[in-house]
Amino acid sequence: MARCGCGAGLCCCCCCGERESRTPEELTILGETHEEEDEILPRKDYESLDYDRCINDPYLEILESMDNKKAQRYEAVKWVLVFAIGVCTGLVGLFVDFFVRLFTQLKFQVVQSSVEECTEKGCLALSLLELLGFNLTFVFLASLLVLIQPVAAGSGIPEIKCYLNGVKVPGVVRLRTVVCKATGVLFSVAGGLFVGKEGPMIHSGAVVGAGLPQFQSISLRKIQFNFPYFCSDRDKRDFVSAGAAAGVAAAFGAPIGGTLFSLEEGSSFWNQGLTWKVLFCSMAATFTLNFFRSGIQFGSWGSFQLPGLLNFGEFKCSESDKKCHLWTAVDLGFFILMGIVGGLLGATFNCLNKRLAKYRMRNVHPKPKLVRVLESLLVSLTTTVMVFVASMVLGECRQISSSRHGGNDTLNLQDISEDVNSSIKTFFCPNETYNDMATLFFNPQESAILQLFHQDGTFSPVTLSLFFLLYFLLSCWTYGISVPSGLFVPSLLCGAAFGRLVANLLKSYIGLDHIYSGTFALIGAAAFLGGVVRMTISLTVILIESTNEITYGLPIMITLMVAKWTGDFFNKGIYDIHVNLRGVPLLEWETGMEMDKLQASDIMEPNLTYVYPHTRIQSLVSILRTTVHHAFPVVTENRGNEREFMKGNQLISNNIKFKKSSILTRAGEQRKRSQSMKSYPSSELRNMCDEHIATEEPPEKEDLLQQMLERRYTPYPNLYPDQSPSEEWTMEERFRPLTFHGLILRSQLVTLLDRGVCYSESQSSASQPRLSHAEMLEDYPHYPDIHDLDLTLLNPRMIVDVTPYMNPSPFTVSPNTHVSQVFNLFRTMGLRHLPVVNAVGEVVGIITRHNLTHEFLQARLRQHYQTI
Repeated sequence: MARCGCGAGLCCCCCCGERESRTPEELTILGETHEEEDEILPRKDYESLDYDRCINDPYLEILESMDNKKAQRYEAVKWVLVFAIGVCTGLVGLFVDFFVRLFTQLKFQVVQSSVEECTEKGCLALSLLELLGFNLTFVFLASLLVLIQPVAAGSGIPEIKCYLNGVKVPGVVRLRTVVCKATGVLFSVAGGLFVGKEGPMIHSGAVVGAGLPQFQSISLRKIQFNFPYFCSDRDKRDFVSAGAAAGVAAAFGAPIGGTLFSLEEGSSFWNQGLTWKVLFCSMAATFTLNFFRSGIQFGSWGSFQLPGLLNFGEFKCSESDKKCHLWTAVDLGFFILMGIVGGLLGATFNCLNKRLAKYRMRNVHPKPKLVRVLESLLVSLTTTVMVFVASMVLGECRQISSSRHGGNDTLNLQDISEDVNSSIKTFFCPNETYNDMATLFFNPQESAILQLFHQDGTFSPVTLSLFFLLYFLLSCWTYGISVPSGLFVPSLLCGAAFGRLVANLLKSYIGLDHIYSGTFALIGAAAFLGGVVRMTISLTVILIESTNEITYGLPIMITLMVAKWTGDFFNKGIYDIHVNLRGVPLLEWETGMEMDKLQASDIMEPNLTYVYPHTRIQSLVSILRTTVHHAFPVVTENRGNEREFMKGNQLISNNIKFKKSSILTRAGEQRKRSQSMKSYPSSELRNMCDEHIATEEPPEKEDLLQQMLERRYTPYPNLYPDQSPSEEWTMEERFRPLTFHGLILRSQLVTLLDRGVCYSESQSSASQPRLSHAEMLEDYPHYPDIHDLDLTLLNPRMIVDVTPYMNPSPFTVSPNTHVSQVFNLFRTMGLRHLPVVNAVGEVVGIITRHNLTHEFLQARLRQHYQTI
């Protein structure tokens, strides 16, 4: 049968001919739906965090029992936990830094001695094999750890950005994740891959923030503490914000930058009361790492000489050069041009990496997991061979001199720090010379950045050009393979080479001898990193704090803004690209002006699954088993104002347009529930269901949809048996409007069933057992599933009173509310569900995160234009 499209972008195709006039709701009831093709909308298996506070009866009891002392104690515990998160994040950074330094030094010592020996004996192939042995072993171990916990791959920043935006990413904040992440990244960096350890530090800090206040873990089930505080998504998300900021602070020694990162890149909204706690947590992480690193490396405990894992050093001109300035007003023009070029380079990097990611999703990920390990080993093999060959063949041997009289071809040993001087490599070069390419490749990336920032006249333009090209291509290929990997440091190093190249060209061909090469290297690093990640405020502060030079604030800010604007003209930032490829329903900061052509009624989900205030256990079980919804409106049927509902002004009658779809939806829901009764353990219910279906054979001559809608079958026995539908009821009487009373979560319903909270028909609802707030949250965050319950222990005829546990006052919107208002309310309040209620208090739909994503809104806008 031929197929015809009906709705651009939604892929909602329907068959021509007889089914052409069917609505999606009618097709659902008739069982004639088919799978969507070319799905472009976000995947539905990503859940939202429930940030809205449920002010039900158990919560109010807690408030009534809380006095000022308890409130102060609660706040004090939160401050202690925030400090502990910062300290633990700093210790994770110390662990990563210590072993990266240990393994890297061991590898380079062995390889350097082998290269120096084999340069004379002609056995450099043996040196290459030794380097390959180290790198392949380390990368293999990193890949194995990712096989254990796949979410540990990459930098983790896209996942944490999604979490702080309000999306649950499975396994992203588990203890096993941080163990595999922290251990795997030290092997990735030590294995010579073009990756950084600073990005995974953000993920590690977020995991610490999520797990530490819970005092429990899935991986350590036997270790349980009775700690009833902070058992909600609201508190957990706040602690994750603090942990992510602490990770940035530990990585760059930038506590203020970490706080701004959590604000700019993470949270979909910001709790003002959280700002001070996040800053305190960042400070704790910075000084914990600083304290231990300074003591271990310099033996001066308490001196605080090493603030973060990445330190740019001090930028200053030589005292003998009176004409030198860090930067001048004339240099701003060059910085703007560098920002434009950095944005173009970043856009190119993101475009290539996106194509690689799509290729991996189609051709690598569906295959056995061993293929991912082989890909990582292939990248490591290629990188190692390219680095070794480039250093041996393309590197220039440059003279070492102790004076500045050698001009740009000499290295001044008196004006640079001892650390920078000690990182010079003489590979493949005769005495009194050093290899400029090997100096960049055969050093830790942090040391190579210091070389580009603080050495004067030590790298030729050819070397810098080749180094930039190789690093650009190899780091683009590397980001996305199955190893823990960061992108900050490779981008900084690649951009620093670009900036240093610009400085060399300006000195050599334009004659601008007064410019400071380190400043141009820093601006180049900022331009390229800004073009890749598209961060502005937080990255500006991070770079200023890393340089300890506030005078760089203006040029860095201008460069980052120009790089972002240039890159945004072509594509999104690298993290947003990977978020979109995974189909995560991430909410932007705001909607476009054209979206106000849509209203809440245009984007809401009208197919409601609801519960009554007093509902039988059999009905609740059926609802939970036949749906995947995480919240259900609590409603009663409006039996009084049927005629008034059909008349009056637009506001009173705005539910009429949803009436047909509501009837179809509810008829389909009752049909689904009736079918699900067959699998219920109670033989009484199975017999009733079989008998019910057997007596409802429709005549063959009537239209199938009309048969279904006019069936006089009884849905699940209602709360009150005398109010069950009778044979004389019309369709409008059978499916009356639903008066909205509140919202109840799936986890709450399962908890009530699991604990046997119910009463019988012969009793009043007052006899129902009451659960406290702590008992309701006892299983957080891993509530039992309905399929885990032993249904044979539940009496299906018992009744559950859900009113004490529902949220009686959730945020709601009118069907006529414009999309921009809906979006701002949903995003700023951190909502998960937003019921749509008309002027007379009847629920007509519900809005979730998936209804507010950019892709979904664009699809509905196209549908709106087609309707017009």
